[in-house]
Amino acid sequence: MSTVTDPSPAHTLRPASRADLPAVLALLADEDQVVDPATVVVTPAYERAFAAIDTDPRNEILILVDGDGTVLGCLQATYIPGLGKGGAERALIEAVRIRADRRGDGLGRTLMAHAITRARARGCALVQLTSNKQREAAHRFYAALGFACSHEGFKLAL
Repeated sequence: MSTVTDPSPAHTLRPASRADLPAVLALLADEDQVVDPATVVVTPAYERAFAAIDTDPRNEILILVDGDGTVLGCLQATYIPGLGKGGAERALIEAVRIRADRRGDGLGRTLMAHAITRARARGCALVQLTSNKQREAAHRFYAALGFACSHEGFKLAL
């Protein structure tokens, strides 16, 4: 995937590289405060997971970067083939995060719009995501983007 610049010339949307892994992990570490990527320990398990995602054409981690190289947001998109929806792929979006000190600036909308555009370009018939029931602000955000709370989700920790 190529780099895409959003309407604000100060922000770039692009696939994450291995060098971005500490910044992505910092975003995922605590959604309520800014975590310094330099304090993140990149374990061998994170290295293996990133390598698996990075080499799989059905997976991508997208990041939103500002002009000075700071990673402001991220998400993972997984493209799933299926027999439903006429055999079309569906996109599963997970791990959506915007830096705590930059929320409300429209960055999440930019990141999600790009992911939806990517899914549409691949021929996906559906974009789906799950969100923790406690993340009420995130639910309002997804609803404002047009997502409908149409299914009840279940998870089994292994």
